[in-house]
Amino acid sequence: MQDLKVTLVQIDQVWEDKGANLQKYAEIFSQLEQTDLIVLPEMFQTGFSMRVNELAEEWNNSTGLIFLKHWSEKLNAAIYTSLIIQDCGNYYNRGVFVFPSGKLIYYDKRKSFALGGEDLYFKAGLEEIIVEYQNWKINLQICFDLRFPELVRNRLTKNFEAAYDILIYVANWPEKRSNHWNALLRARAIENQCYTIGVNRVGIDGNSLTYSGDSQVFDMSGNQIGNLTNVEENKNLVLNFSELSSFRKQLPFLQTENKTKL
Repeated sequence: MQDLKVTLVQIDQVWEDKGANLQKYAEIFSQLEQTDLIVLPEMFQTGFSMRVNELAEEWNNSTGLIFLKHWSEKLNAAIYTSLIIQDCGNYYNRGVFVFPSGKLIYYDKRKSFALGGEDLYFKAGLEEIIVEYQNWKINLQICFDLRFPELVRNRLTKNFEAAYDILIYVANWPEKRSNHWNALLRARAIENQCYTIGVNRVGIDGNSLTYSGDSQVFDMSGNQIGNLTNVEENKNLVLNFSELSSFRKQLPFLQTENKTKL
């Protein structure tokens, strides 16, 4: 199994301005080193807005998806983020995992952030989504999902392998609760024996909320192996599968969990 090179992209999203944000991403993408997977913040082209009538894009006619597919193919790297989508009469905060081939797998955020009114505008998803990319199994998550460990409890499959190897959270997580962000990301990594990636935004949004970024990656033991601070920047990290496999063999807690359920 080859290692996976991941690039975290942390930006100050321009409030509800798709064109300005896409331009910023294009400038960043044009300067990236070779990578396997690029992770962007939640609602990558608008910020965390509830103006669904003006900002939502039709699932089958989304300029945001066209943009992501173009750069995924050009960079030969997968991209994961979320955006506001209208599909079959409903609005979704929809995570999209874009493959370099153009293939796309989506995940609809399951836990709506009621304090921000998200539950009033967006239909919640119902399914866990795990994608396989370069033989890594990746569990797709969005922001507020992070507070609910039951959504992502790792387990053994019928082949006695872990259900997934990587958890990814894309977010617009305010600075005033950054200690929760940091603690919960570490906890999800430890309890699920997986790499856990969190990518957040920086700056101040249209609701005067401040974001400190704190995008970071934890390994399966809860060690932080890379982090960004409170400025626009990107960072490359390498996830090592042999280290993950060895750790799980030394501490077979997932097997214990599986036997407990049986």
